[in-house]
Amino acid sequence: MKRLYFLFLAGLLVLQRELTEALSERQEQQADLPPRGWNSYDSFSWIISENEFLHNAEIISKRLLPYGYKYVVVDFLWYRRKVNGAHTDSLGFDVIDKWGRVIPDPWRWPSSRGGKGFSEVAKKVHDMGLKFGIHVMRGISTQAVNANSLILDTIKGGAYEESGRQWRGKDIGLPERACAWMPHGFMSVNTKTGAGKAFLRSLYHQYAEWGVDFVKHDCVFGDDLDVKEISHVSEVLKELDHRILYSISPGSSVTPAMAKDVSSLVNMYRITGDDWDTWGDVAAHFNKSRDFAAAKMIGASGFQGKSWPDLDMLPLGWLTDPGSNQGPHRKSKLSPDEQRTQMTLWSMAKSPLMFGGDMRKLDERTYGLITHPVLLEINSFSTNNMEFPYITGRKNLKSGKGILNWQSRNSKNKSASDRRVLALSSCKDQKGKGWAVETIDEDLKRICWKDDFGIKDDPPVCLYKKKPQLTSDEEAIYMQQYQGNFHLLTTDTIDFCLDASPNRKLTSKELKTCSLSSCTWNSNQMWELNSNGTLVNSYSGLCAAVKMVKANFISSGIRSWIATGRQGEIYVSFFNLSPDTMVISANILDLARVLPGRDSRKASCRYSEVFSGRDYGVAKQSISIEVEMHASALFILSCTFS
Repeated sequence: MKRLYFLFLAGLLVLQRELTEALSERQEQQADLPPRGWNSYDSFSWIISENEFLHNAEIISKRLLPYGYKYVVVDFLWYRRKVNGAHTDSLGFDVIDKWGRVIPDPWRWPSSRGGKGFSEVAKKVHDMGLKFGIHVMRGISTQAVNANSLILDTIKGGAYEESGRQWRGKDIGLPERACAWMPHGFMSVNTKTGAGKAFLRSLYHQYAEWGVDFVKHDCVFGDDLDVKEISHVSEVLKELDHRILYSISPGSSVTPAMAKDVSSLVNMYRITGDDWDTWGDVAAHFNKSRDFAAAKMIGASGFQGKSWPDLDMLPLGWLTDPGSNQGPHRKSKLSPDEQRTQMTLWSMAKSPLMFGGDMRKLDERTYGLITHPVLLEINSFSTNNMEFPYITGRKNLKSGKGILNWQSRNSKNKSASDRRVLALSSCKDQKGKGWAVETIDEDLKRICWKDDFGIKDDPPVCLYKKKPQLTSDEEAIYMQQYQGNFHLLTTDTIDFCLDASPNRKLTSKELKTCSLSSCTWNSNQMWELNSNGTLVNSYSGLCAAVKMVKANFISSGIRSWIATGRQGEIYVSFFNLSPDTMVISANILDLARVLPGRDSRKASCRYSEVFSGRDYGVAKQSISIEVEMHASALFILSCTFS
């Protein structure tokens, strides 16, 4: 066994060398591979200084550049003065030039003085072998509109003139389209006017003059979608002699249909809201990444290259807090298993990898994770990446009380592979009328499903009733809207609450299933038990029911992804999103069902698990492994199909 383990390690080193060489060869091809780099937001919020940024960049050039992390990005508000009263949505603290364009705060970025902007910083970054990036906001700043700044005409030079007059900030700003999450900061510009287009052109020409290689354009996507501004910026970037990689955000409420309208115009686009170091944030990315993979959006044709759905920065290592006026001061709150799960999903889904921790305090465990050769190989070069639905899971009976599916143990009545699962149905459906309250003691009640499907020896399907945890401000609203409603937990000790589908239409199997997530005050997690035995969700109006399904049903407690390697190997990852230890299994022949040209009646695979380094030998029927709560496993398989 030791010999096999050392051979495995040797293989990783070879893979690492090949990965570095391949990345170097394709370095100049814009977004041909998922972009990789570092972003200052998770560790510095908006207050990073020039010295702090360049110190991080220097470490990245030495430690992460060999692994393809080549972009170093200054996140938002680099133009805001760090003085009393300034914060993420304050007004009047920004530094702008006479053309209404934000420029770096000279006290935090001293090399910008004298009209140099970021040119000196970009040069130093380029000398390190890296690419320089900045975060920018939508349209024009409120401060520039209030100042009624003139607009620069980069084509003719001087102030923009049309219809016999000079145009100014108040002529193009659209206060009714202020950024939803920074309403005092920025607003859209009227791109129907020549002056509005000229202002946007002047911004990106300036960025190119500074030597900017990467722009993260915020408040133009998701709930803040502005297709006209994205389209015009994309056109301007094509005019430039200096190539700039184009990224857009945020990702709240993004769907594949929305993304298809802009994916050809950009290189990266966020498909989730801000990702921070909580398990709920990590778990929320699984449905999103699945949907974009199913829509064939991974690596689709994009702006002067390819286009990549972006799962947001990796909040690992030494961090700060969201929207903070404080720099890095704490460790990531994610457990080591949760961090590995996040990195594995980001790699299998081929998301851009933008590390967010302070490089000056990078610990070896985090460094080993973000430079893991197999994960980086998958992220860069794997194909056919998708969620793999044909898995089964059973709870390790030593670890707790159950999650969202219950396996039958009575083979006389039902197949051992059958599952009782929580699902959603119309409240008019007779099948939804089977719930009743059981009192355990004065403080604890549970709601149980009474239909046992003829399985007399198995425990009932039960959920634990809990009132929502509210702040004093929320309590009054709760009393008005959700009186009589409650959270439902799968155990009496762990705070993971039952979610219903937010969609009232039952149009697919996925929408009919329930899921688990961290408990929040949200109508999607509020339930009411009626006297007729129905358990109704407050948001969707749908009712919970228990149904019997076959083993290929995928619960939201366990997930799996599959991909093909460039040498023909197969990568399979198992994820345990549940609060219990699970034994997760997959049939070998089911792997062939989803891979092009692999469908067959017989198969055998030699396989090993990456994180443990264990060689499992040859499997002819299935692969299986025990996965701890919130952890993951990753297999490499070499298979023969016939």
